[in-house]
Amino acid sequence: FLLEYYDAEFHPIAEHYKPQSSDKGLHILLAPAENPIKGFSYQVMRFVMNFLFKDAAVNRIVVEPDRQNSKIHKLNRKVGINHVKPIVLGDKEAYLGIVTRQQFELSKILFDHRVPARLTPAKSVENLSSGSWLKANRDHLKKCLSELSHEFLTRPKQIKKIGDWEEYSLRPTEQAIEYIFCAKKLPLEHWLVKTSSIRKYHKGKLVELDSLQFILEFYQQLNIPENLLATYLEEVSATLYSSAYKLNKEWLSAKQLIDADFQQIESAMSEGHPAFLANNGRIGFDTNDFRAYAPEAAQPMQYIWLAAHRARTHLALSNSLTEKELLAQEFDQTLIDGFKAELANQGLNYQDYLLIPVHPWQWFNKLSHLFAADIASKHLVCLGLSDDAYQSQQSIRTFFNLSNPRKHYIKTALSILNMGFMRGLSADYMQATPAINDWVYNLVEKDSFLQRVGFTLLKEVAAIGYRNPYFENPALGSTPYKKMLSALWRESPINKIEKQQSLMTMAGLLHQDPKSKSLLVELISASELGVEQWLSQYCKAYLSPLLHCFYRHDLVFMPHGENIILVMENYVPAKAIMKDIGEEVCLLNSSMELPELVKRISIKVPEDEALLAIFTDVFDGFFRYMSGILLEKLNFSTERFWQCVAEIIIWYQKENPGLQHKFDRHDIFQSKFKHSCLNRLQLKNNQQMVDLSDPANSLQFAGELDNPIAPFRTLDCYEGGKIGSDIDQQSINETCPA
Repeated sequence: FLLEYYDAEFHPIAEHYKPQSSDKGLHILLAPAENPIKGFSYQVMRFVMNFLFKDAAVNRIVVEPDRQNSKIHKLNRKVGINHVKPIVLGDKEAYLGIVTRQQFELSKILFDHRVPARLTPAKSVENLSSGSWLKANRDHLKKCLSELSHEFLTRPKQIKKIGDWEEYSLRPTEQAIEYIFCAKKLPLEHWLVKTSSIRKYHKGKLVELDSLQFILEFYQQLNIPENLLATYLEEVSATLYSSAYKLNKEWLSAKQLIDADFQQIESAMSEGHPAFLANNGRIGFDTNDFRAYAPEAAQPMQYIWLAAHRARTHLALSNSLTEKELLAQEFDQTLIDGFKAELANQGLNYQDYLLIPVHPWQWFNKLSHLFAADIASKHLVCLGLSDDAYQSQQSIRTFFNLSNPRKHYIKTALSILNMGFMRGLSADYMQATPAINDWVYNLVEKDSFLQRVGFTLLKEVAAIGYRNPYFENPALGSTPYKKMLSALWRESPINKIEKQQSLMTMAGLLHQDPKSKSLLVELISASELGVEQWLSQYCKAYLSPLLHCFYRHDLVFMPHGENIILVMENYVPAKAIMKDIGEEVCLLNSSMELPELVKRISIKVPEDEALLAIFTDVFDGFFRYMSGILLEKLNFSTERFWQCVAEIIIWYQKENPGLQHKFDRHDIFQSKFKHSCLNRLQLKNNQQMVDLSDPANSLQFAGELDNPIAPFRTLDCYEGGKIGSDIDQQSINETCPA
């Protein structure tokens, strides 16, 4: 073969884009083959790209292939080249193609994993050594003891004091079994259990720890319906399998993670949801699926693309986007041409169809046979795999575009049972999703306080749903079979940060590496701020916008660790980005007139439950764990932690005196609040925890919790100078002169 390369800025191609001085263009001529070798052209192309990128100054390569040369288009896409737009060079009609060094490197990874190797039977269980299984059980039992005691499902009895710890005993009903462990009881009934202290005795004899046996011993006390007990055990067993896999994985340390990139941090999260005992059930995945699609496996994946006939499909778009613009942003131009050609070969008109991404598991395990009639009638046409590589996020249905990080996330239906729900996507919900996102986004972007603290959203700008006529029959009622073929496109957070900023999932603040080193502690240490200063800046970025959305707009989100992306500067949270808007935002007890498509977000809840959006989701669902980590790792008292939280709340209230009537109506400093319990929800019905049409009436309560910020109601909000230095000093002086 012959390679010719050139400086792109001095070539006519420079008229069609903004060249950089180091950009290289290339042409390749391949000799006709006397003895064709499979994959030879790809190997030549890969060799050429490696050769050009050996020059450290080169970060981009551009190409201008002929528009009719579909073979070279396909070859280009294999090495990460994105054909941006059609261009004319003299008498040549071509495409402008661009590839960065990073995109090329990612393309090599994708090519090597294009068809994931199936595991041998023995390989699929290699993570299940006796040592890793015992450790997984011990860690899980720690969580069981902590969370079930927190929800008053189990009531350990104090035996004695051992140093700073209390020793407790827990017995199931009418059994000669006893669990002994040391713990500290912290605010919000948080049980900080010492892992190494957990012991189990049967008739006075020490025996091995076994989480599945623990569930069976206590299932009546936990009120698990007998008809759901086996399924719950399956979810717990799968969670333990995942834990054992993680114990055998090579991990970045907490110290390394503070400088890791966004997706390295995402795949390093080892705990899952901090409250649920069965948080990695994923019923439906086999061991090959686990390694191909689980977030902790961090394997690149390709979507399968279908053409879905418009007669049965609805595409909803943000008011700032057209269908043409979406296709231009998300697809290589030559790939679209290939899809058009495939449909034409089958005698079909591309204009009659919409493109819909499908998770590979969904295609092979559900759609290919359950939607067989639609496929046979050409209402659905399989077009093949994407060229871009994607990585699963903690939410498992959502994937980040590795090949082109500025492109949208994609979220698709995935009919596995995980954490109390079949993880489908409703076509009905998809129809309203972009409109809901537009409405909420406009509200957030026009609010001066939210803009001042940097709060923003990742808009779901497009959503598509396919309706299968059989499963849409009214006789079926509400069923997961109506949620098998839908998808949405969500903005990438990469487009919302500056050069000096980085991204991390907020779930990372609860992460501890295999040596029990805390990512939160490493971030605070690297920031060179005191713990109070760091917490104040974090609470300003995360908590204050949630308070403002509630008090100013009656708007609440689902702000758990996986749904918040933190924008970090110098290891400190600078602002928070909220995602998963369409399915989880609610407008509480509001009389506001809403557009027709947005009306579903308006719900009524009892007045005394409205603030649970903060108390349960933020205080109990996240801060409770943070305070425990800081006490255990830094001996930072829980009283000081909750005082930092209170200070930001007082600062927020003084910043917004016009909302005093709302502060009085929903008193966040009240002495107690209802104890809403997550495991009780899952234990009651692990098939569907919550009725999405009436979520408030699905809640499970267990008495009340003492509000940990109540003692600080009259606190001088700037006592001791604990408010972070980034808060506007003029505002401080004006609103709180003391």
